[in-house]
Amino acid sequence: MARGFKKRHGAYVAKLDAVERGLVVGLMEQVRELVEPAPVAESPEGGGDEFDRIVAGLGGIGMGISLAADDQVQLAGGVPAPRDPALDRIFPTANRQDDQIAAEFRQLTEQGLRARKTENLDTAIAALAHLDDQKVSLDQAQAVALVVALTDVRLVLGERLGLKQDDDLELIEEQVSSLQEDDPAVYALAVYDFLTWLQETLAHALAP
Repeated sequence: MARGFKKRHGAYVAKLDAVERGLVVGLMEQVRELVEPAPVAESPEGGGDEFDRIVAGLGGIGMGISLAADDQVQLAGGVPAPRDPALDRIFPTANRQDDQIAAEFRQLTEQGLRARKTENLDTAIAALAHLDDQKVSLDQAQAVALVVALTDVRLVLGERLGLKQDDDLELIEEQVSSLQEDDPAVYALAVYDFLTWLQETLAHALAP
């Protein structure tokens, strides 16, 4: 049975069995596929203006979970696929009053944000993926990476569950209570609750 994080002798220690770690790592890997940046396209000669090369890498971002419309991923017939709404939870719009300004800002900044989130997820995955026993022991950098990674995972899972506001969780819990135990919605909500608990214990341990 899992035990939450506590700070001991400068490390952040918890207990997670192989199944629990596999669940968390698997979800983080899926979110990593969702947010990882596209490779920057270069000219065959490797030359050209540096700004042009940067801009060339802003489109065509592949999604492991879904496709994104304003990343210019094309479906059959040249119709852009809709942007995964989970991405708007992870990368909220900078301007809710002006869609054009928001889109331009996203083009300039989202690639860098994706790279940082991918690096953070990689750190969290590596910290959990190669353990020989149930003890999880993290240093400060790993603990910070994990608490942020859990935020991103919960945002994506919350979007899949339809959680938009705090009250939505209570409503979904009421709906789930009438379902069979083997219903996927019951399992998904249980996972969400587990991730929330795990993140809260780590955030509490990290607090001054």
